[in-house]
Amino acid sequence: MISDLVNGSFEFCGSIVLWLNVKRLHQDKGYNGVTTLATGFFMAWGYWNLYYYPSLGQWWSFLGGVSIVVANTMWLILMLYYGRK
Repeated sequence: MISDLVNGSFEFCGSIVLWLNVKRLHQDKGYNGVTTLATGFFMAWGYWNLYYYPSLGQWWSFLGGVSIVVANTMWLILMLYYGRK
C-alpha cells in the first residue's frame, strides 16, 4: 500500500509538470526541442498504466496516472494543432 501511495504521488507530481508544458505550449502557440514521437510514446505508456495499475490493485498510482494521461494527450493534441515554430 505504501509503495502505491509513493508511486501515485510521483505520478501526480509528474502530471503537474506536464500541465505546465501544456500551458506553455498554449501560450507560445508552437514548440521547439521536443518531438511528437517522444510525447506520443509516453502518452501510450500512460494509457497502458491505466490498465496495468488496477490489475495490480494500485489505485493511487491509477489516479495519478489518469492526470498524466490527460496532460500528455492534451500536450500531443496541441503539438499537432500548433506545429513547430
